[in-house]
Amino acid sequence: MAKLKPLSDRIIVKAVTAEEKTPGGIVLPDTAKEKPQEGEVLAVGPGKLLDNGKVAPMDIVVGDRVVYSKYGGTEVKLNGEELVVLRQDDVLGVVENGTASKAAGKAAGKTEGKSAGKTAAKKK
Repeated sequence: MAKLKPLSDRIIVKAVTAEEKTPGGIVLPDTAKEKPQEGEVLAVGPGKLLDNGKVAPMDIVVGDRVVYSKYGGTEVKLNGEELVVLRQDDVLGVVENGTASKAAGKAAGKTEGKSAGKTAAKKK
């Protein structure tokens, strides 16, 4: 069985598939589903080689559940399994408890908007 080892600051992620039903109970066909943006880290490279010759350690570890940019990384198929090879920079965040949700994303967006508004108000 072949095994894929990431190099440098790359990670191997197994994408988590999206729900097949909407909250209203409508079943979505494969063509209507969005590309997954969340996955489980299966392997991590040693880290990025810096200009001074040292290796910057990775912030992500095997087993982390991560959210990554929509079109980031390269999709590969190995042993019948679809994987994504990403750079650490393509990872937007690590999910700490359970799974990421649209509600959490919306809440984060509202928080950013509020803080941006406060910053703009302070500048005036």
